[in-house]
Amino acid sequence: RAFREVMDDGTELRFDHGAPYFTVSNDEVVRVVGGWEARGLVAEWKAMFACFDRETGKFRDFDKEGTMKKYVGVPGMNSICKSLCQEDGVVSKFGVTIGKMDWLQDRSSWSLASLDGKDLGSFDFVVATDKNIASQKVSGLTGKPPPLDLSVFPHLSAMIQDIPVRPCFALMLAFSEPLAMV
Repeated sequence: RAFREVMDDGTELRFDHGAPYFTVSNDEVVRVVGGWEARGLVAEWKAMFACFDRETGKFRDFDKEGTMKKYVGVPGMNSICKSLCQEDGVVSKFGVTIGKMDWLQDRSSWSLASLDGKDLGSFDFVVATDKNIASQKVSGLTGKPPPLDLSVFPHLSAMIQDIPVRPCFALMLAFSEPLAMV
């Protein structure tokens, strides 16, 4: 997500406060991301990571977090999605909350319906950006069952449970001078 703020002096600040970066471990996905990199949709993120020690008021533990190559969208993370939405044959739906997903075995496609039950059509592939598509937590927000009923797809249930989720808080700060250390 991007957020823009205009300062009193007219300077525009742009904050990209979605996922800070992503990594890839699957060989097939590595090839896809390599294509995105060649097209300029992503670039390697070589940021230094550090912890701020509140007691000393200094940054410590300067280190590259992990050894996997980190990628960022260019100019922002949403650039990847914007580009994919322009691909031939891609049907994009915006501003719609998916209420139900059903696999149509006879058509080998996914049937999607909105939260209010409106038929959104059949699709060969569905990209879910969050494993909560099958989480009971959705019911607390919508009052309806999660869009994807994993009892119908037991193999997906195990796969989704194995997806690591690391929450991340984004603090959007602007400094009058760049921080040299981080």
